[in-house]
Amino acid sequence: MVTGLNDVPEDRLRAELAGCCAARSWLDALLAGRPYADREELFALSDKAIAELTDAGLAEALAAHPRIGERTDDARSRQEQAGVASAGAGLQAELAAANAAYEQRFGQVYLVCATGRSAQELLDICRSRLANDPVTERAIVLGELAGITRLRLGRLVS
Repeated sequence: MVTGLNDVPEDRLRAELAGCCAARSWLDALLAGRPYADREELFALSDKAIAELTDAGLAEALAAHPRIGERTDDARSRQEQAGVASAGAGLQAELAAANAAYEQRFGQVYLVCATGRSAQELLDICRSRLANDPVTERAIVLGELAGITRLRLGRLVS
């Protein structure tokens, strides 16, 4: 519930919010935006703060996300990427190769909202995004980050 979020001490809330998005400017904006009247206000500010991320802020956020298909200790990421866990070795190898090609092309981790998507879908999306120019891809990444962050915030406040 959003009212509970409004009452959490700042240091504890900062730690909880960092699990949603690790960019410091996003964290600062969400903390400064309290109190929130409802989820919509919280989500709107989150979206705005993500849209305004500098390259450095985006890099901070992306550094907290594992590669798609990469084993991680983060239970949240494992849950979000559940569609990859059951993929065969061949498909996982293709996904790893696509991740590497993406990182070489754009200099950052391939970020996509993986929740509810299969490994094949995630591979197809990655391959299609390799054709993007950097400006287009940055806009897509910000949109994906906003979506992932909304899902995580939603779980935090429910």
